[in-house]
Amino acid sequence: MMEPFKEVFNRQSISKMAEHLNARQCGFDQEGFIAFATEGLSEFELKQRSERITEALYKYLPDEFCRAAEILLAILNPEENISISDQGTSDKGVSGWLVMPMCHYVALYGKGHFHLSMELLKEMTKRSSSEFAIRYFLLSAPEETMAEVLTWADDENYHVRRLASEGSRPRLPWAMQLPGFIKDPTPLLPLLEKLRDDPEEYVRRSVANNLNDIAKDHPDLVADIARKWMKGASKERKKLIRHACRTLIKSGHKKCLEALGYKDAQVELADFSMLTPSVIYGKGLEFEVTMNSVSDEDQALILDFVIHHRKANGGTSPKVFKWKTFNLAARSKHNAKKRHSIKPITTRKYYPGLHQVEIIANGKSLGIKDFELVMQQSCA
Repeated sequence: MMEPFKEVFNRQSISKMAEHLNARQCGFDQEGFIAFATEGLSEFELKQRSERITEALYKYLPDEFCRAAEILLAILNPEENISISDQGTSDKGVSGWLVMPMCHYVALYGKGHFHLSMELLKEMTKRSSSEFAIRYFLLSAPEETMAEVLTWADDENYHVRRLASEGSRPRLPWAMQLPGFIKDPTPLLPLLEKLRDDPEEYVRRSVANNLNDIAKDHPDLVADIARKWMKGASKERKKLIRHACRTLIKSGHKKCLEALGYKDAQVELADFSMLTPSVIYGKGLEFEVTMNSVSDEDQALILDFVIHHRKANGGTSPKVFKWKTFNLAARSKHNAKKRHSIKPITTRKYYPGLHQVEIIANGKSLGIKDFELVMQQSCA
């Protein structure tokens, strides 16, 4: 059985960090640092453990930030282009998850030393990621920080280039939002333009995620960007654009779909069969559709389905699921069958009763059918 992920911060890894600190700081209280950082550790989750280590750094590093910064730089693993999957603290120096509390230290105590803090976060991200820490500076000094971040888009290290786009995401998960960019994302556009054809998939995917964040508040803007970027696009850029537009595609945003080459679907359902009109919770829902093209031209189609889940109050809540993308020849027929599991997940509570399945092609509803969800009774 795998140990909990929070164990990346355990006594062993904290002790290894303390060894590196002791080697770089005269008079460092190694045992005191370990004792403080590990106190109550078993009761803490990942974020709390990281914050506790940050507190230990503040307590045991020199009070002068510039001196503390020298020590933090010195204990980093000298290897800069470390693969994310290979990152971890070793005898060479600190890298991987243990850099996270170091980044947080810079975010909390480095605001009065802007340029030094930027250099620290740039170096730290080469061994981990400073995507959460940089947001403190984007909030407190947005113009100055964004000017620095824009230069990172040209850095030779791909971790630094990714930090530029990932750290500036308006709605980065598990992080503070950036209200300024949520309201007006235009300062981000030159950065994303620079990185859209980055040679690293890791960076391009971050660009897509940034645009997807923007799309949640400015859908028409992202649709316009998609249209512009599709001109002369490589297959890599087309993949980026599709990933960036995933929320808009799911919502059937017409302008975005057209930018991607998906026009209004000229199809009709010849048949829509519920193969499992009654579904036992934990089993699978099955349905089949046959659609006919009513167009004299070939069509590019995105076929999705929507489950209208029953809520506690008797209403329904729609959830869009991706199905398939295909080309439908003029006046031709297409048959498709789908099985969808209805099983326990942490993000949804299911309720018995009437549910619905809706078929969507290029954002257009083709038809809707009912099914009954039956909850299994536990044995007495």
